[in-house]
Parts: sequence; C-alpha cells; structure tokens
Amino acid sequence: MATPKKIRILIIDDHPIFCLGMSELINKEADLEVCGSVELMKKAPEAINRLNPDLVIVDISLKDGNGIELVQELKKEYEGLPMLVLSMYDESLYAERALLAGASGYIMKQEAIPQVVKAIRKVLDGDIYASNTVKEKVFKRLTSQQTADAKSPLDILTNRELEVLRLIGEGYSTKEIAERLHLSIKTIGTYRENLKEKLKLKHFTGLVKFAVHWSNKIMQ
Repeated sequence: MATPKKIRILIIDDHPIFCLGMSELINKEADLEVCGSVELMKKAPEAINRLNPDLVIVDISLKDGNGIELVQELKKEYEGLPMLVLSMYDESLYAERALLAGASGYIMKQEAIPQVVKAIRKVLDGDIYASNTVKEKVFKRLTSQQTADAKSPLDILTNRELEVLRLIGEGYSTKEIAERLHLSIKTIGTYRENLKEKLKLKHFTGLVKFAVHWSNKIMQ
C-alpha cells in the first residue's frame, strides 16, 4: 500500500531558531512536512520551483526585503499557491495589508507555535485565517465602505514607506536602511521626504519621534 503523500510546506524566515521550532511542530503532523526553508526574499522563487510546496509561510521582516512585497510578487508568479504570513507585529499594523497583497492568513509570532497547524489547515481548506476584525476591515476596504474618518494616517503609506518608517523607529540610520533594503541612500532620502509630507511633519526630528513612538506602540 502506497504511503499517502504529505502536504509540503516551505518556510521563508530569517530567524533559524524560530524556523527550527516551527519545522519540528509541523513535522509532527502525520500529513504535513516542511520541505525546506530559505532566509532571503530573493531565494524564494528558486526554492518554490525546486521544492514545489503546497503552502508557503512568509515572515514579514526579512533580511533583504519586506514579506508583504514578497507575497505580492509570488501571487503574480504562482497564482493559487496559498501563503500564510507570520509577523512579530500586532495584526492592526500588517494583517490587512498582507491579506490585500494576496496572503490567505496572518498569524502573530507570539501565538504562532500553538496556532500554526490550525492556521495551515484553515488556509489549505480555502479559508482565511485572521481575526474577524481584520476580515471586516478587508471587506470594507474592498467594497469601498471604509470612511475617510475611519482610516489611519498610516493607511496612505505604501508598504515600502511603512517599512522605512518602522526601521527609522527601530533606530536604523539612513545608510543602514539603504543597505538593508538594497536601495540607494538617495532613494531612502526620498522616502523620508514622502513620509514627512504624508504624515504632515515639518522636520526629520519630528519624523524620528513619530517613528519611535509608533514603533514602541506596535511592539507592546
């Protein structure tokens, strides 16, 4: 009798210890297996082509980019491939963006270990794994029911602008942000100017204060 084929899962995460724990948990399931893992955003397409996973787990914060941007790229290239997004940040920050980018679920790392198998199975069944609050926000956004008053100023930021704001809040210099995102210092300077304009801040010191306060808030 042939052994039933296991569901193959690829993990894209640059935290080795967390990745190992996640893999051990998933591999305990009789019908699930982690077929591989990669740390870098740029290595994801090659890994998907080589390993042919049934589901991909993507971390928001990667060494060479942003997980939401990766989800957008993979959605275009591998339509129909389910993706579950992991994040150390509160769902109020990234969950809506992740689902709108094409992910099928969003789970915070604080709850990932006990909940990940449940999330995987829900996503594989064709459902969305996220809180009801997030699902409602996405529905309103897609149906244009969200009022201007209900929107946060951060909603008008692009995913890349939001990433730059987060890194400023975490104390990275312009040079360090440029190196981390593989962009020029001049490009990061442009993002800084865009952030000041969109957030109605006159000076860079004001932007730093805003970013630090916001970063501390989302990490609580």
